[in-house]
Amino acid sequence: MRLPFIDRVYEANRPCAIVSAATMPYVRRIPTKSRGPVTGLSSPNEAVARPAWGGVLAMTLCVMVLIASEFMPVSLLSPIARELGLTEGQTGQAISISGLFAVIFSLTWHRVLRLMDRRRVMTLMAGLLALSGTLVACAPDFLTLMVGRAVLGVAIGGYWSLATAVTLRILPGPQVAAGMAMTSAGVALASTISAPFGGTLGEVIGWRWTFFSVVPLALIAMVWQAKALPSLPALGRKRDSLGLMCDKGVLWGQAALLTFFAGQFMLFTYLRPFLEQITQVSVPVLSALLLIFGLAGVLGNVLVRMAPRIGPDRLLVGVPLAMALIAGALVVWGADLAVVAVLLALWGFAAAPAPALWGMRLTRARPNDAEALGGMFVAKIQLAIMLGAVLGGLVMDRAGPLATAGVSAAFLAVATAIAARGCSVLAHSSSLQHRSSP
Repeated sequence: MRLPFIDRVYEANRPCAIVSAATMPYVRRIPTKSRGPVTGLSSPNEAVARPAWGGVLAMTLCVMVLIASEFMPVSLLSPIARELGLTEGQTGQAISISGLFAVIFSLTWHRVLRLMDRRRVMTLMAGLLALSGTLVACAPDFLTLMVGRAVLGVAIGGYWSLATAVTLRILPGPQVAAGMAMTSAGVALASTISAPFGGTLGEVIGWRWTFFSVVPLALIAMVWQAKALPSLPALGRKRDSLGLMCDKGVLWGQAALLTFFAGQFMLFTYLRPFLEQITQVSVPVLSALLLIFGLAGVLGNVLVRMAPRIGPDRLLVGVPLAMALIAGALVVWGADLAVVAVLLALWGFAAAPAPALWGMRLTRARPNDAEALGGMFVAKIQLAIMLGAVLGGLVMDRAGPLATAGVSAAFLAVATAIAARGCSVLAHSSSLQHRSSP
């Protein structure tokens, strides 16, 4: 039996906010003495001889293709369902299975690939991305469609789990924030244009060729990464993603992240019905508001570069607090189009850097666990998106869009309190580690 709100859940734009999720590191100033060739770091504390910006650009292209592959189905559900003889709900279920496999693989990938050179892992994930697009484009039935989306989930889980650790190893400390801001901006841009672009392209060339259009880009990203990334031998790790579950500081951070994304997507998933029913906008105005929202998210990544100067802890508490106030303001002034446009721009600006900021903070506190933290980030964000969409749907069906915005504000307020506590615990544990170090 399907709940009535489930069909709308599948229409959610789910940034692999992913998205950017496991991708953002702490900026460490590392003295650069070696001037030898770039071969990648064999430990997280070594200096980077030369920045591998070609590798950063290749990774940015790959994450944009990942985002496009995940978001394009939002605008293609109906033609897929018609051609394969499925309901839109069944099609949405097949497409959303990528999130489940992303969670599973993000927590278990190290057991399969722990000894593989990280450059090869990144190129392998890009290859799986191309395979997924091919399978979906050629799918004759429901099962093949699900397999193709499951392969995409594996690529998402593996790629995002390693993105932070790889960036830390190919850029010197002062340049890491700029590199991660570039990747995050690529995510925001792709998430803004992929769904409308997919819908437009689908009308012209059909949904199969639209899905296949990402395959050449994935292959380019795969070859480019193989050429531009230095060799990155696997590092010996003390803990895996599951082992971090016993770390008190990390648990507080993950709890804040889970609550934050649940609150964010409780409102964002049902933003369209809010704008249609409360603000009462037409479809063209709705598209313009969503474009403003997405472009503000691209600009919001400037906070990632400013974080070392402002202080990650201040931003980690300030961002959910600001978003809680914005959600509350939408409840009060949701019928005023001009006010709503400003509030959505502020929401997009504040929401975009949140995954980066938490990645920055946790990686600073646990610099030797970057890969394990990456896996946890992917899992928590995917789970939070699903939780927020489901809880938001329950509230939406029972009390309407205003109530959904109000509950979202409450979740974000709780996330603010948890973030403040988490930053305090991490600061205390880091202080103890510093005192105990020789």
